[in-house]
Amino acid sequence: MLLGGVYSPVGMAAGTITNEAQVPSYTLPDPLICQDGTRITNAQMWREQRRPELLHLFENEEYGKTLLGRPEKMRFVLREEKQDARGGKATRLRVGVLFEGREDGRQMELLVYLPNQVKGPVPVFLGFNFDGNYSTTDDPDLPLPKHYAMGLYANRLIKNIPTEVGRGIHKSMWPYDLALAHGYGVVTAGYGEVEPDANGRWKEGPRGLGPEPGAKDWGCIGAWAWAYSRALDYLETNPRVDAKRVALIGFSRLGKTAMWAGAQDERFALLVSNNSGAGGVALHKRIFGETVTNLTGNLGRWFCPDFRQYATNEAALPIDQHELVALIAPRPLLIVSGTEDLWSDPKGEFLGGLGANPVYRLLGTDGLAQKEWPAPGQLVDSRIGYFMHAGKHDVTLEDWQAMVTYADKYLKR
Repeated sequence: MLLGGVYSPVGMAAGTITNEAQVPSYTLPDPLICQDGTRITNAQMWREQRRPELLHLFENEEYGKTLLGRPEKMRFVLREEKQDARGGKATRLRVGVLFEGREDGRQMELLVYLPNQVKGPVPVFLGFNFDGNYSTTDDPDLPLPKHYAMGLYANRLIKNIPTEVGRGIHKSMWPYDLALAHGYGVVTAGYGEVEPDANGRWKEGPRGLGPEPGAKDWGCIGAWAWAYSRALDYLETNPRVDAKRVALIGFSRLGKTAMWAGAQDERFALLVSNNSGAGGVALHKRIFGETVTNLTGNLGRWFCPDFRQYATNEAALPIDQHELVALIAPRPLLIVSGTEDLWSDPKGEFLGGLGANPVYRLLGTDGLAQKEWPAPGQLVDSRIGYFMHAGKHDVTLEDWQAMVTYADKYLKR
């Protein structure tokens, strides 16, 4: 299969392997063998022994332990309800999730589109965006956010402050009308409002509400994952949403986040990991594209500090990302890649799904049904699904069409 040019959201580092012939040999840990050598042979043993052990390992070695539950004072504020949004196709809500219960405290604002043509509770896609809700749509009446925005993917910001120039700049990643036409709601929030994606600013997010993180405690990914669960807390209160049919989606670093959120919070019914790469579903021990060294350099804030010990030492990791996929089991998971996104290692993402098959099959599902890496444009719609668009590190309309088709199979009643 031909993989075209090279793309890296942070710049391709010198010495990065992007040639299959250069990938060193590696051995993956067996997801069904415990640290003490016990082999897991049934669903009860998985639930009571191996699954908790794997969660603990991912906490200790990679993402860190989440030090905060649902805050007692957290509340939801409906800031807007517009019933004729998207040309009458949707009801648009703006909902403040006030983590401290105060308008001047830590918070995020959810942008919610619900289809008007569907009666009764609807399934929804939930995912964070990079630069604020206004960047996902050109709706002229959606206010500019006042929070930090990363300024990624062509939206160059000065001092991370959203401006009118960014309105709708990422709308191609958020084809709301497609989802609405298929009877899905879509919910998003700017991840930078939860916690700025910058070194030294952890106190501004939910991590600032708890004790200071230690060497094995949560980084930014843990904080953003925590916020995904708080968004689901809100969705459980909205009678127009079927909170038992929420598809959690994430792209790039937010794909890593969605996977960690879904592993910890089993209320999410379906997961979509889009170009999540290393720290998402791509295998760490398969040295290709982004590595632990890259992740623990300037981006080390995303993970627990102790993750640094595996830089240039991936073989020593007691876990790998196929076991993160296994923590989603038996729920459906769609893995999305891009042919040119060598930094995220599309083949490694496929193999991350394939490596979780023993757990899915132990739990009575088919796992990833295709053993060979499929061609671009081919949707594998097994319980672990796979789709690869032709192109770079991006979320495309083709991806969304695959996501909707996949969700139709597993979420529609």
